[in-house]
Amino acid sequence: MKKLLSDYFMLFAIASVLVILDQLTKSWVRLNLAFGEVYHPEWWLSQFVRLVHVKNTGAAFGMLQSFGGVFMILSFVISCVIIYYFPQIPRQDWVIRVAMGMMLGGAVGNLIDRLQIGHVTDFFSVGGFPVFNIADASISVGVVVLFIGLWIQENHQKSQPQSDAQQPDSSSSNLDAPGVQEESQGE
Repeated sequence: MKKLLSDYFMLFAIASVLVILDQLTKSWVRLNLAFGEVYHPEWWLSQFVRLVHVKNTGAAFGMLQSFGGVFMILSFVISCVIIYYFPQIPRQDWVIRVAMGMMLGGAVGNLIDRLQIGHVTDFFSVGGFPVFNIADASISVGVVVLFIGLWIQENHQKSQPQSDAQQPDSSSSNLDAPGVQEESQGE
């Protein structure tokens, strides 16, 4: 039980920090900006970075609008899958564990919005990129980190010598020896 709690501590710590950050920033946007209102602290930054209060009923970055119910169910299922499989990831694969915490935090952050207000609040607008929020960024960065972690894991496994391939089977090695075969054929 103690091992299980320590396994989940990292997952829930990362996810909790991201959910809190996500919900605080979304709350600030909803309280201070009307729908569609744009805020930029410095005029020269407005073409690069600005805050825009957007209602998103679709997926991350405003894709697939009006599929909110599907994404609510998907967020719940993904969260459950992450929680279920997390303890099975070896502790030395901490990159994969961090990635899963990020994805869980993002999924839960947007799920809270969908359950509470029926849509997700997006607000970061960077250049011509679609508007997003901290939860969207957590999911996206988490997926990238997950692929990096899997790549590291794969390269690590390839670099370790395989003991089965290097050591011949003792039962077949005697038959393969030239002297043994000649003796058995003569009898």
